Amino acid sequence: MIRFDSVTKRYPDGTVAVDDLELVAASGQITVLVGPSGCGKTTSLRMVNRMIEPTSGTIWLDDEDTASMATHELRRRIGYVIQHAGLFPHKTIVDNVATVPFLLGTDKKRARSTAMELLERVGLPAHFAKRYPAQLSGGQQQRVGVARALAADPPVMLMDEPFSAVDPVVREQLQDEFLRLQQDLGKTIVFVTHDIDEAVKLGDQVAVLRVGGHLAQVATPAELLSRPVDAFVAGFVGRDRGYRALGFATAGTLSTRSEPTVATGAPLPTGSDDDWLLAVDGARAPQGWLDMRASAPAGATVTDGLLHRGGTLVTQGGSLRAALDACLSSPSGRGVVVDEGGALVGTITAAEVLELIEAREPEPRT
Repeated sequence: MIRFDSVTKRYPDGTVAVDDLELVAASGQITVLVGPSGCGKTTSLRMVNRMIEPTSGTIWLDDEDTASMATHELRRRIGYVIQHAGLFPHKTIVDNVATVPFLLGTDKKRARSTAMELLERVGLPAHFAKRYPAQLSGGQQQRVGVARALAADPPVMLMDEPFSAVDPVVREQLQDEFLRLQQDLGKTIVFVTHDIDEAVKLGDQVAVLRVGGHLAQVATPAELLSRPVDAFVAGFVGRDRGYRALGFATAGTLSTRSEPTVATGAPLPTGSDDDWLLAVDGARAPQGWLDMRASAPAGATVTDGLLHRGGTLVTQGGSLRAALDACLSSPSGRGVVVDEGGALVGTITAAEVLELIEAREPEPRT
C-alpha cells in the first residue's frame, strides 16, 4: 500500500505542484493518476521513490515513512518505468533487464536466466536477448523497460506514461499485455497518464487531479464515468463518458440471428438476395464483409482484396459497448458476435443493442 498523507510540493519560486494530497493506492491494485498538464501527476509519482522530495506531508510505503528510509533501499523496493524506456544503449537487451539483479549481487548466470524468463513474459522472443536497444522498435523497447522494472521482483511499480510514445495499435497491445501481467503478478502500481481512455481501461481506481495538484475525485472507472463529482471532472472525462460507461455493463447472452456466409477462397456467389455476405474461414471465424453490389471480374474468388474489414467483433457475453461498437463499425450495419474461440455465433443490430441498453436497471437516486 502507498498512502499520501497531506503531501505538498512547493518550489522555491512559489509554484505549488501538489497541494495537500490525500490518496491511498491499495496493495495489489492499479491506481491511475490522470489530469491535464500541470496538475502534478508526475510530481506525485516521483515523490514516492524520492526522486522529488515533498515539501510537507508524509508518504507511507505500507507502514513505513519513506522519508525515514535510505533512498537506495527505497528504490530497490520500487520498479520504475518511464515513457521512453530509458535503456542503456551500450548494453544488450538481456543485460539491460539484468541490471538491477547485477547491482544487488546476483551472479550473472542466474540474473541473465531470470532476465530471459522476463523477456518471454513480456512477449519478446529469446533471440532478442543479444540485440541492442537501437535494434528494437519503440513498443519492443517499452516491453524491455517493463521487464527491467520487474527484474528485482519489486512489490511496487511506478509507471510514468510508459505507453504514450508508441502508435495506437502497439499501445493497445502493450496495455493488454500489461493487464495480463498484473493479473499474474498482483503488484501495487501507480500509473500516470494524460489519456482518460487508458486510465479507464487500466485502473482499478482512477484519481483525477486539477491544475495545481488538487485531487478532484478518486473512484473506480465505472463510478467515475457514471458519477463525476463536478463539472471539471465531467469535462475532463469527456462528453462521450456515457458510451465509455457501457464498457462496464455486460450485454449478457446476446440473442443473435443466423447470418448467411461465404467461405474465403470460394468462387464469388451470384444471385444472393443480401447486399452483404459475411466471409468466414474454415474454422468459421469471420474474415470480413463481401459487398454483393460491387462489380468483380469473372471467375473471381472471395479474397482479402474484396473484403471490407472495418467491423469489430463482440464476444458473446461481452460488454454493451463492444456490442454497440460492433454494430456501428460494421459496413452491413449488423454486428458480428463470436464465441470465446472466435467462431461465428450470429449477428445483431444496433437497434437491438439499444433495446438492451434501455432495459438496464436505472441507477438509484442519491
